[in-house]
Amino acid sequence: MDFEAKVISREISEILWEMEKTVSTAESCTGGRIAEAIIAVPGASKYFKGGIISYVNEIKESMLGVDPKVLEEQTAVCEEVAREMVIGACKAMNTDYAISATGIAGPTGGSKEIPVGTIWLACGNENRITTVKVEEDHGRDINLAIATNKAMQMFLDYLKAETVAEEKE
Repeated sequence: MDFEAKVISREISEILWEMEKTVSTAESCTGGRIAEAIIAVPGASKYFKGGIISYVNEIKESMLGVDPKVLEEQTAVCEEVAREMVIGACKAMNTDYAISATGIAGPTGGSKEIPVGTIWLACGNENRITTVKVEEDHGRDINLAIATNKAMQMFLDYLKAETVAEEKE
């Protein structure tokens, strides 16, 4: 894990620790890399409950409650599936927040409509979800590293916004 990822992970750790909130992950193409980034900080068991690696649609449906109709009509690589994975992970793991990733890391599996390197990331909870689409193909390993770092940065930004919102209340 690179230095930047460790810094982001430490910041997430401090915010979750202070807020006394928990997080889980629902990962497809990243295969646990986001969870690995979270637990890189000692003491992560205080706020990280676990992750579901839903590499196939069957697991997205059965464990995360992703709508089979959405999977059929839009494929697993879409914003809606990433959003439903967040909600499903929060419910399955009983966490305040979740981070999800679904996409095509490569080198094969892409199409004209959804090329290799397309990865949807989401984070949040039932009430508010943020999403980001990664669209460039730099090869499998780099695609996964970029997705993991973007997911962590997105979640850090989300938490900072949550902290500001709580302070205003």
